Amino acid sequence: MLMGHNSAPVPCRLVAAAYRDEQEAADKVLRLGPSVDACLFASPVPFELARRAGVLTMPATHVQLSGAALIAALGRAALDERIDPRRVSTDVLNRAEVEEAYADLGLPANEVHCRDEPGATGTISAYHERLMRQGITTGALTCIPAVADRLQAAGLPVVRVRPTAGAVRTALNTAALLGAHHRLEESQLTVIIIEVPTLREPVRRAAPRYWREELRLSLHRLLVQEANRMNAAVWPIDDHSYLVTATRGSIHAATDGFRVLPFAGRIREELGLAVEVGVGMGRTTHDAESHARAALARSQAGKQAQGFAVDREGRALVPPPRMPPHVSGPAKPKGVEVLSRLAAKLEGGDTVVDAENAGRMLGVTPRTARRLLRTLVDEGLAWPLPPNRTPQPGRPRQLYRLIVEKLGTH
Repeated sequence: MLMGHNSAPVPCRLVAAAYRDEQEAADKVLRLGPSVDACLFASPVPFELARRAGVLTMPATHVQLSGAALIAALGRAALDERIDPRRVSTDVLNRAEVEEAYADLGLPANEVHCRDEPGATGTISAYHERLMRQGITTGALTCIPAVADRLQAAGLPVVRVRPTAGAVRTALNTAALLGAHHRLEESQLTVIIIEVPTLREPVRRAAPRYWREELRLSLHRLLVQEANRMNAAVWPIDDHSYLVTATRGSIHAATDGFRVLPFAGRIREELGLAVEVGVGMGRTTHDAESHARAALARSQAGKQAQGFAVDREGRALVPPPRMPPHVSGPAKPKGVEVLSRLAAKLEGGDTVVDAENAGRMLGVTPRTARRLLRTLVDEGLAWPLPPNRTPQPGRPRQLYRLIVEKLGTH
């Protein structure tokens, strides 16, 4: 059973995820994905399988089968004339849980055999059956329905450990609290600070001012578009940096769990710019911004292994971030060399090119030319112009102004 959320005016709703075998638990969690705030499993078995599969990205718990549930099963076993509760085998529950229940009942547990390792239905059934066939035990207490069915079909004495009503209520309350806490955590205030080295470095000012203004406008427009998808807000801080406010949940989804720099892929793809990003969380806007600036400082210092996102306690979240993959190809020439080759083939003093004509000048594919033009931008040897929006379908034509004046300085 999985606990989920919706927009209806009710505290929560339960989403049933039935399966025929506990091995399907991980797949059920993956299918429901982020639509649930907390997972509640019917027993420790599916919970452990999902945990080992690494699919529990949200809080999770399970209905307890120790304590009252085990004592109830021992009571039913005592009513079966074939079973001596002091000589039985158990599964799923660990030795400490079993001994605690027996101590509560005043029964010795030295002849009780426990197996808490997970395994296939056939393997666990064989474990119980072997002990009974050898006369070591008189019956089995199992937490796995399929194992109980197999042993019953073989005519062997078995009692299934079932959760009590009290255990179910407790588990529901625990899951509700976990889900509520998760909601609060996801709603936590998050601040993103984005800095653009191309706009920050003084060497760039050799280019005409209006190119910088066009670039700022294009970048601001792109950030607003991306922020709207995340229900976030964007403000320019100064000539080269921006501040974005959002919630932890929206940023988590947009960054693949804080593994990918937010916005960086699209900014590089459409504007040919590299950015530096810091993400911070906090109980107040001031705390969140302080943590974002600390994360940004780490990024600028080259300490990428410490991550680009910091939680409200000042701890890095997920090191290291995964940058958008670069297009594979031949090693890129030095920026000045590329600019020199292009400048030698420019006609009529026109210094504006795109990937198509730059590729023809350099004798490379448009894809390689696009990468080389981005290299020129990173080195301050070219300026990306606002994308040329046309009514034709496909990627907008991206133009670059080559700063050939820089050749005289190298």
